[in-house]
Amino acid sequence: MTSLRLFMHVAHLRSFSETGRVANVSQPALSRTIRLLEEQLGTRLFDRNSRNVSLTSAGEALLPIVERLTADFDHAFSELAQTFAGERGRVVIGALPSIAAGLLPTAIATFQAQHPMVEIVMRDHLSGALYQQMEERSVDLAVTTPPEADKFAFTPLLQDAMVLVVRAGSALDDGTAASWTIFADHPFIAMAPSSSVRELTDAAMIRAGVSARALYGCTQLATVGGLIDANLGITALPQSTVRMLPSATIAQRPLVDPVIERTIGVAHLAARTLPPAARAFLDHFVKTARAA
Repeated sequence: MTSLRLFMHVAHLRSFSETGRVANVSQPALSRTIRLLEEQLGTRLFDRNSRNVSLTSAGEALLPIVERLTADFDHAFSELAQTFAGERGRVVIGALPSIAAGLLPTAIATFQAQHPMVEIVMRDHLSGALYQQMEERSVDLAVTTPPEADKFAFTPLLQDAMVLVVRAGSALDDGTAASWTIFADHPFIAMAPSSSVRELTDAAMIRAGVSARALYGCTQLATVGGLIDANLGITALPQSTVRMLPSATIAQRPLVDPVIERTIGVAHLAARTLPPAARAFLDHFVKTARAA
């Protein structure tokens, strides 16, 4: 590419000495480069004497081709440089549904305002599916609970307390803190056994010495809200998820004895070098979450 660029400079300037000065190349080196290019092409590109340099017919035919190739190369190299700088690319982000509906959209919006050429793809799943997708490299990073395997890097960002969720206006909607023993006396609407929320509620009830029958095994929070609204029971959810339920029919109370929190953070494969755009988003999201 260097020899073609030098050819183009000579063709535009019509001077070997001026090209050497502009390109910071000695005149002997420049002459040698042009001569080698002519040998490779098997034709003369310039006619020259002590005063004038002019293109041959072959040189005139070659010039627009070189100009187009040089422009394409410069454009491609510029795009590549933007990719390396994290200004261009595609980032696939996984997130727990409560985070995907809460903190993440704001972070994506502010990031894309600063990086308009980065495409963001978001996938909301339960924690186990997110870690599997990161391992399969179909997701770059995920906002989720801590990993069980050390093959993932994890940056903790916030603590999400478990709260009692009841029907608004019911006798249980008194605003006071409740013990986990409340689930021994009222139907317990449970999340699916595969969910991180179910793991937390099961562990909390063991610690509290509570025996509660898990009903329904819901995978969607909307289902939980509908069951509570129908007065079919109560549940325990991370506080961040309550905003996804209908506020007019749902109320929450603190849960104590014990106080249970889940850690939310950003995870990615430890052995994988993140694409520059994904690294840029990771840094942006961590900063945004810690400032929230």
